[in-house]
Amino acid sequence: MFTLIIGGSASGKSRYAESLFGPGTAAPRFYIATMGLFDQECQARAARHKAQRAGRGFETVERCLDLAGLELPKGSQALLEDMGNLVANELYSPGGAGPGTAKAVLAGIDRLTARCGELVVVSNEVFLGGRDYVGDTLHYMKALAEINRAMAARADRAVEVVCGLTVFHKGGAGLCG
Repeated sequence: MFTLIIGGSASGKSRYAESLFGPGTAAPRFYIATMGLFDQECQARAARHKAQRAGRGFETVERCLDLAGLELPKGSQALLEDMGNLVANELYSPGGAGPGTAKAVLAGIDRLTARCGELVVVSNEVFLGGRDYVGDTLHYMKALAEINRAMAARADRAVEVVCGLTVFHKGGAGLCG
């Protein structure tokens, strides 16, 4: 099962994503963290997030580039958080995919989908803030939009989280709280 969850900043999308992983599974469970640990602030933020997940059965895997190269056990469960960071890293990091970002990221998603019994990907809604973007910001938004559209097409379930409410666009039943 592949679930795509999209929402704006502080919408509740991460909380909802984590709620999809109930207790009592025998399958290994991985939290794929995509934020690059470039400085002390990023490291402190990652440590806070890891502490918040403590006791939920996730093994954290730091993966800010090359998602397709990630080896997870067959049948495992994975939560990827978040696609916005991964896209920015691939676009702008020296070792990233650059212009081939969409292709590289989607190859990683396809690989994870084939390996995982349950894959949940959290992505960002960044498209409602205006229309006058140029340069790198517009380039980033276009890449993320292309990836989000492709993931929604591939997903078994596509869910938007707005103000803590879940709206199922695919594979669900309308609006749920």
